[in-house]
Amino acid sequence: MFAVVRTGGKQYRVAPGDKIVVEKLDGNAGDKVTLGDVLLAGEGGDLKSTSGLTVAAEIVAQAKGEKVTVFKKRRRHNYRRKKGHRQQHTILRIVAIGDHKAEKKAAPKTETAAKPAAHAKAKAETEKAQQKSGAVAGTPTESPAPENDKKANPPVKGDVEQAPEKAAGGKKATAGGKSAKAASTQNAAPAKAAAKKSPKAKK
Repeated sequence: MFAVVRTGGKQYRVAPGDKIVVEKLDGNAGDKVTLGDVLLAGEGGDLKSTSGLTVAAEIVAQAKGEKVTVFKKRRRHNYRRKKGHRQQHTILRIVAIGDHKAEKKAAPKTETAAKPAAHAKAKAETEKAQQKSGAVAGTPTESPAPENDKKANPPVKGDVEQAPEKAAGGKKATAGGKSAKAASTQNAAPAKAAAKKSPKAKK
C-alpha cells in the first residue's frame, strides 16, 4: 500500500518501511509522529478513500542539509555580504499507513556456516575424483626414456673398460718415467763428485 502525504509544503509518496527526509518536525529520535494530511492512497492500481486515513511515522534523527552560501553585492556602493545556511531536516521512517503496517523482514539465514562446509565437501569430492582418475590412468612416475635408451643402445663392455685401463696405464707409465729420471739425476751427482775427489793413479 502507498500514500501521498503533505508536510512542510512538500508532497511525498510513501509506503510502509520507507525512509524520507522532510522539513524539520518537533521531536527527538524515537518519537512517534502522525501525518494526517493524506492526499492520495492506494494499493497497486486501485485507489482507496483518504477520509480519516493517517500515516504513522517514527523520527530516526534530526539532521542538517548541505551548506548553502548566500552572497549579496551592490556595485559602486562598497556593499558585500556573505552568509552560510544549512536547512534543518527530519528523517522519518514510515511505520504504517492506516491499518497497513510494514512487513517484518525475515532474519537472514546463516549461510556463513554452510558455505565452508559445502566448500570442504566439494574439495573432498574433487580429490576423490582425481585419485580415481590416477588409479585408472596410472600416476606419473620418473621418465622411462633413459631406461629405454639404455635398453635400445647397450654400451660395449670392451670399449668402455679398455679406455680407462689405457688411460690408467699411460698415467702409470708417465709417473714411472718421471721417477726414473729423478733417480738417475740423484745418483749421477754423487758419482761425479766422488770421481773428482779421487786422485788419478800414477803410472
